Amino acid sequence: MNALMDQPLSIITAKAQTTRHRILGIVNGEDYQLVLSDTPGIIKPAYSLQAAMMDQLQTSLQDADVLCYMIALGETKIKDEALFEKIRNTALPLLVLINKIDLATQEALEAAVDHWKALLPNATIYPISALTGFFVPELLSRLVELMPDCPPYFPKDQMTDKPERFFVNEAIRKEILEHYDKEIPYAVEVLTEAFLEDPKLIKIQAAILVERETQKGILIGHKGTQLKKVGQGARRALEAFFGKKIFLELFVKVSKNWRNDSRQLKRFGYQH
Repeated sequence: MNALMDQPLSIITAKAQTTRHRILGIVNGEDYQLVLSDTPGIIKPAYSLQAAMMDQLQTSLQDADVLCYMIALGETKIKDEALFEKIRNTALPLLVLINKIDLATQEALEAAVDHWKALLPNATIYPISALTGFFVPELLSRLVELMPDCPPYFPKDQMTDKPERFFVNEAIRKEILEHYDKEIPYAVEVLTEAFLEDPKLIKIQAAILVERETQKGILIGHKGTQLKKVGQGARRALEAFFGKKIFLELFVKVSKNWRNDSRQLKRFGYQH
């Protein structure tokens, strides 16, 4: 989605399960509007948060006019057989996007195409590189061709369905994903508690929620050094995103077992 929009809407890290929310990205051309629905990756849920993430994916399948199933080069494992069977049997146009081909040998690419063609014979397969932009303009053109004729859903100047605070939360969460290992990034949720904007400056206060006191200590680090790194990285990213100076205050709070707490999951927008 980021490559098709030429905008960093979805955070990207090397860790699995980086995307938690379904995000709409809106691409407007002179005679079209393309609404891209970026979903969490397919996983077998281990707790309520992950089940809610998979519900968002199921909703996207019901809403879509075209389905893009993206895998990284070399990826062959099916993580959810029932969901994959739905994808295999979809009546929608199905595009399989083999990403990261900038890292590929010709032999590896041919093997990947053969593998996914055998698994999804009704699909059209496109090797792409979201990083370098290889085949991205052609993919955008093909998606526009496949869209049904209808009035635009959104105003022409709208870029996404998410509010500004969502992108603040995600920028902070991205830094946590990149600075911490093991369980910490997955036990964290971010909540922007204040967002005050004037013409030159945005003042932001955000709470980072963890499940246990021990996680709070690890997140803050010795004399606050780790949390400071998170804040510095997030501030730089947000200044680039909003085009303004950012004043960012971070706090760490404990919210026990929030990943299995329906009340909390509703508060964070994972359940309705």
